[in-house]
Amino acid sequence: MIDRLNESFSFLQGALDLRSRRQEVLSANIANADTPHYKARDFDFKQALDSAMSQAGARSLSLQLTSSAHIAASSSIGAELDLAYRIPAQPSLDGNTVDMDFERLNFADNSQHIESTLGLLNSKIRGLNSVMQAE
Repeated sequence: MIDRLNESFSFLQGALDLRSRRQEVLSANIANADTPHYKARDFDFKQALDSAMSQAGARSLSLQLTSSAHIAASSSIGAELDLAYRIPAQPSLDGNTVDMDFERLNFADNSQHIESTLGLLNSKIRGLNSVMQAE
């Protein structure tokens, strides 16, 4: 039973892990907008999610348990992602490739995707909770 629940949540967990990682990358780009020679980076979310879901069992991280009362947890998203440098539409004279308008747009879009994924997860949990309370 627990395995089925884990499988049903693994896709949303993977999506949230990757969205969180992308938010970090976009934040780093925004934070370094005035850093000379900084190169903006990003990754293809769809490709990363497909890769994470296909390799979920092969590449997982788990927490070290220090007590038998702790709950085991793991993540299927590894630390390495295929980060690529962005090709700038108009590079600055100091070699910085961060386009603030583009970064803000991607940051806001990614935030909305995080909110919608959390909404799906929340509704799934509410559904399971209502089924368990009905019994």
